[in-house]
Amino acid sequence: MVKKKSFKREGHRDYIAGSEKEKVYFQDVDVIKRYFNSVKNYPLLLREEEILLAKKIADGNKEAKRRMIEGNLRLVIKIAKKYINRGMPLQDLIEEGNIGLIRAVEKFKPSKGCKFSTYATYWIKQAIERGIINQSKVVRFPIHITADISRMMRITRELTNQLHREPLVADISASMGVSGRYVKKLSMMTRKIVSLEANFGDDSDQSLSDFIEDDKFQLPLEMLEEEDRIHQISGLLGMLDKKEQAILKMRFGLNTGEPHSLESIGRKFGVTRERIRQIEAKAMKKIRKLLIKQKLVATDI
Repeated sequence: MVKKKSFKREGHRDYIAGSEKEKVYFQDVDVIKRYFNSVKNYPLLLREEEILLAKKIADGNKEAKRRMIEGNLRLVIKIAKKYINRGMPLQDLIEEGNIGLIRAVEKFKPSKGCKFSTYATYWIKQAIERGIINQSKVVRFPIHITADISRMMRITRELTNQLHREPLVADISASMGVSGRYVKKLSMMTRKIVSLEANFGDDSDQSLSDFIEDDKFQLPLEMLEEEDRIHQISGLLGMLDKKEQAILKMRFGLNTGEPHSLESIGRKFGVTRERIRQIEAKAMKKIRKLLIKQKLVATDI
């Protein structure tokens, strides 16, 4: 297996462009300078070359795999720079991005008609964002948010292959059957998870914390990395009675993507807000025990 590029093993020299504010995130500026210079020594690949290399990679040619990776290392750097100031040093962002690049090289199929750079961009971004999430390990999301983030990433990958470009928010929202605003919300949760007070965007004064459920309502889950884990957790609802299932589905918007308030659920069931809160708390306690038993959440929560 081809290993990701290590800054410690490379001899690199180059100038890092960027503000002094950015440089506080660099663990070792000299190391990154040398890495940038080393990457410049690898020639960029023409599309025809990438198609030929991809075919050889499919046949198990390790040299072709190495050339494909090296020819796209500059793409990783370009993408990684966009994540500066999100809680992870540039050096680590590039390391995570290189992992995504390797994954893209292994899975790329030129017969689909998609440009490799478009295909690889998804995998590189996904690897970087997961790296940021795994590093933080601070924020816990309700189960429906976790499931929708996983679904959004899967649909983004599928649309990238179908459209031969990065899908727009409108493309993703149409495929998911949700609003564009909700897609932006999920996207920002993955990209700015390390800062609960980070603004939602340049044109918004809302913070990520505005969109996270109150502690007493949220399920204490780590961001899940694999879709099959999402299915495991969703399956645990079957361990609850019908009323508990219905209340949690409404509370966390598992069917519609939009959570309901305690008051609205209470009106539907003809009981008080407090009674719904009690049922919800009891149901969540059951799920928490099952998740801990299956080692899907930390045992010290």
